[in-house]
Formats: sequence, structure tokens, C-alpha cells
Amino acid sequence: MALQLITPFKNSKVQTFNFLGFLLLSVVELLNPLNLERASAQQTPYYQGKTIRVVVGYQAGDSHDQWARTYTRYLGKYIPGNPTFLVQNMPGAGGMIAANYIFNVAKQDGLTMGTIGGALYFAQLIGRSEAKYDWNKFTWIGTPEKSGFLVFMRTDAPYKTLDDLRTTNDPPRCSATGVGSSGYDIPRVLEDTVGMKFKVISGYPGGADQDLAMERGEVQCRAFTIDAFFGREPFPTWVKKGFVRVIIQMERKRHPKLQDVPTLWELMDQYKVPEAKRRLATVYLNSGLFGSRPIVSTPGLTAEQAKILREAYVKTLRDPEFLDEITKRGWTVDAVSGEDLQVLAKEVTTQPPEVIDWLKKLLTK
Repeated sequence: MALQLITPFKNSKVQTFNFLGFLLLSVVELLNPLNLERASAQQTPYYQGKTIRVVVGYQAGDSHDQWARTYTRYLGKYIPGNPTFLVQNMPGAGGMIAANYIFNVAKQDGLTMGTIGGALYFAQLIGRSEAKYDWNKFTWIGTPEKSGFLVFMRTDAPYKTLDDLRTTNDPPRCSATGVGSSGYDIPRVLEDTVGMKFKVISGYPGGADQDLAMERGEVQCRAFTIDAFFGREPFPTWVKKGFVRVIIQMERKRHPKLQDVPTLWELMDQYKVPEAKRRLATVYLNSGLFGSRPIVSTPGLTAEQAKILREAYVKTLRDPEFLDEITKRGWTVDAVSGEDLQVLAKEVTTQPPEVIDWLKKLLTK
């Protein structure tokens, strides 16, 4: 029996024409360059084939640089499109040169990140002209750890007790990069709260220069973060050889690795420091919540770009291979998320006039 072709159309000529016309229009629409571009954009991740530059505000070999070169080996696999990373050192002024660059010069396209100093917002608060950024408007990605501070000194320095530092007429020379760095600010906090005397020599480009200055005897002391002191050479070797000793730590409780070193809070109790000065010291030391090497990106990122970078950073800090590597280096993770840092950035840059006046006196002596 012959098969009969049954058409669903009442008028085959008209319906066939309509069907062919619809098919033709559909093909034309699909081939429309705008639609092809939209489809391609939906299928191709933004970061595919791109390079993200990480600007490090410190010298090569510094702890900031070492951290950046370590986590950038892992970040790409957690970003859709798996971009490559390029680390660029831009040292100077305690990370301020890099901060200015990221805020004002770098394109706001999600392809620039940077590691800067966690206390640089003080320069903004006291109105220093070289601080050309708004701390609150950076896109905050995260920080690997909250940081405490310490002061270490050459063991051959003539100051044998902390009281010697309060009574001397010839204060020890401490190195620093510039305002907003722990090397610059911590000695001034100690002078203001417990009366210790230091002569801060600022202007060193980075950590390596300060290490050499310590070895040559140009300086005798330096304020630094606890994690960096135990996390990179030459400090562990210096301690083993008896070249330096830690004289004070800025933690509220003694750090597990510094059980024989007094805290600022103990000294403030010993010297009966007034409550008003204690509160002001707390304002400064809250900068440790940003960590010593927070990660930022430019202002103006889309919500999606910020989300991608923040999530990738969190996943990197949980990566088993990454954790194994930093454990071997003696580093630790006590991370703060980018979302929390964004909130904190707004809080710390909103200070009453009396706090700003104190900071101006403290940091512009």
C-alpha cells in the first residue's frame, strides 16, 4: 500500500510559504552578528585568555612579594577562564606608591590586583598630600591573616631594659619605609603611650634594604609584623645566632612564640597609662585587622568581577597544595574576607575629630 503524505496545513501553498519564511527569518536572526556576539559572550568567561597583574608595593623577596608569588600560582584555577597572573613590584613609601597607582592609574577592568600596607589609611585620615586614594573605595579582595606587631633590636645595642628606652638621651635608630608602615608608626605609638624613645629613619625602599641597614649597624631596631618576623629569612637565623632579640609585642595576650616578651598592654598597666591613651592606641592597633598584606583591586569593578576574585581568593587559601606549601614555609592563614574588609574600610575611615587630631600629632612629629 502506498504511503500518503499528510500535511497538517489546511492550505498547503500558503502554509508552506509561511513555514519557509519563518525558517528563513530564524536563520537570519541566528546569524545576526549582535546575537552571535551575545552568545559568544555567554559561553566565553570574561577572564579567559586574559592576564591579571598583581602589583606588590614592596621589593622582590619581601614577605609581601613572597606571598603574592605563592598565591598567584593557585588563584587562576579558581577563576572561570583560568587567567594567567603577572606579579609586578612597585616599592616605595610603605606601599603608598602602589596604592596610588592601583586607585588612580590602573584600568578598572578587574585585571589589576595589588598588595599594599594595611595601615595606609592613616595617611588619608591625617590629610597627607601624597595619599591620593580613598581607602573605602578600593575593591577589597581579602587578607591572608590578621597581624600583630613587635619591635626587635640588635642584641649589642646598649639598651638592656625597657626602662633604658624611656630614660635614654640617645634613642635607638629604627628603620622604616614611611608613614603608614609599622616601622614608622609603632615606635611613635610606643613613645606616646609608655614613653619609649626611638629615632625613626624612614625612606628605605623595602625590607631588603632595612635588613642590610641592620646588619651594617646603620639602625639598631625595627617594628615589624609577628608573622613576617617568623616567616622569612634572615630573622629566624638572626634569632638563632643571637644577633637580634624581640623587646616588645603589641598583642593583647602574649603570642605563643613570644611567651617571654611583654605586651604593650602589660606595660600600660605597669606605667598606669590613662584610659584615653589606651583607647587611642587601640584605634591604631585595629589596623592589624587588615593584616600586613591585604589584597585590593581598583574601584569600579562590577559586582560579578568582585565576587569572582573574592571567591577565588578564599578557595585558594583553602587549597590543600597551597596550605602544604605555606606550612613548609612557616606561614599561617587567619583570613579575613573581602566583604568584611570592605565594611571595615568604611568604619576605620570614619573617625571623630579628636582621634584624627591625635593621629596627626602622632604621625607628623
